[in-house]
Amino acid sequence: MSDNNLDPSHLETLDRDLGRLSTLEQATAYVSRPMMGTGIALMFVVFAALIAALIFGQADNTFIVVVAAAFGAYMALNIGANDVANNMGPAVGANAMSMGAAIVIAAIFESAGALLAGGDVVSTIAKGIIAPESMGTSAAFISAMMAALLASALWVNLATWIGAPVSTTHSVVGGVMGAGIAAAGFAAVSWGQMSAIAASWVISPVLGGLIAAGFLWFIKSNIIYRDDKIAAARKWVPVLVGIMAGAFSAYLAVKGFKKIVKIELPMALLIGLGCAVAVWLIMIPVIRRQSVGLENRNKSLKVLFGIPLIVSAAMLSFAHGANDVANAVGPLAAIVQASVTGDFTQAIEIPLWVMVIGALGISFGLFLFGPKLIRMVGNQITKLNPMRAYCVALSAAITVIVASWLGLPVSSTHIAVGGVFGVGFFREWDTERRMRKSKQKITGLPELAPEERRRRKLVRRSHFLTIIAAWVITVPAAAILSAGIFLVINGISLG
Repeated sequence: MSDNNLDPSHLETLDRDLGRLSTLEQATAYVSRPMMGTGIALMFVVFAALIAALIFGQADNTFIVVVAAAFGAYMALNIGANDVANNMGPAVGANAMSMGAAIVIAAIFESAGALLAGGDVVSTIAKGIIAPESMGTSAAFISAMMAALLASALWVNLATWIGAPVSTTHSVVGGVMGAGIAAAGFAAVSWGQMSAIAASWVISPVLGGLIAAGFLWFIKSNIIYRDDKIAAARKWVPVLVGIMAGAFSAYLAVKGFKKIVKIELPMALLIGLGCAVAVWLIMIPVIRRQSVGLENRNKSLKVLFGIPLIVSAAMLSFAHGANDVANAVGPLAAIVQASVTGDFTQAIEIPLWVMVIGALGISFGLFLFGPKLIRMVGNQITKLNPMRAYCVALSAAITVIVASWLGLPVSSTHIAVGGVFGVGFFREWDTERRMRKSKQKITGLPELAPEERRRRKLVRRSHFLTIIAAWVITVPAAAILSAGIFLVINGISLG
């Protein structure tokens, strides 16, 4: 039949069929994206297991190490998907960088931090929570570390799926604690260490939130609410960037380079002070040059905070990689050492191949699954701009330094998200305060209705409650899951 003889009804049917095919293609593409990410993640887990098999060859405990390497790779993927979002979320939410740029910068600096400066905190992860001697045998210790690794990875995976940024440090701590209790009873746990960690649940986010709110108040009072905003910015932005440089220098000296050189806190603070003064002097002409021709409005100020915010996000990623890679590879390194030497009570050395698995896993996890949590932290809790995001990043560095001085174990996740909450709640309070002042000047204005007050809330309460609930149950949930997995592993080995 020629085209000229086609019935119009046939053409309509053909259009409908083609429309269905187009819809089917879109649906297939939508479904295949998560499947592709899962497929690549699975390939990486298999790759990590193969590397372990090649290195150990025909050794007695090769199978155990291969399985542990797969679990460690799975945990590293989940750290990249969940934890790294806290460093990049504010910068992306403030439109200081694109999602793609954030992922590339985070992957580079997380890997550099893990490989150059990571590994010093592994003994705390593996031994500070439970007494290894209480395990009795290396087989029980290995089973406990395997259970802790798998349980913490599963919990972080679940938290990422529901959109809750949780502490991977606390997940591993809960996993180690649960397996230790299942293996050797409650006496095996260092309850003093656990009490300090429990205290950090409250101290970390509150301190991070207060510091972030304090800096936002300073920026609003001294720059944003001034008549000549550009002149105020020329005076105070170099000071703020200098404070940031000093804070990160001290942060990295205390936490980031332990593997290379041991620096005590007083010396780290002196290094930070020197860097702060140097950067302040350098930034004075830079900010003066950047501010030429800018209009006297808030939008212009965002330009001046853009580059410092990107640098701070990169530095946070480096420090995070240096510290939190231990969450993925700490139990794995303990398993490798116990399998090779049979000794599980001495200090733990991390083989290079184990660190590479941790670093690559974090980068892959961020690339494949990180955008969901980056959007959550950057956009969905409260609205961020470069000034607010800068306050969050700065509070993270300062809070870690203060916590180190107080000797408190803290979570980078809790600090960063606490900073976002602090900025949001401060904006609510400040907006309400300024509205009250306006009403006092202009009498006769009606009170806001309850619905209007709810609409003006600047922190989304549903996300706030979900995240707080996830934080509270992280350690007990990971502990219960780990204890169950330990009993299963132990039952299989005995069988």
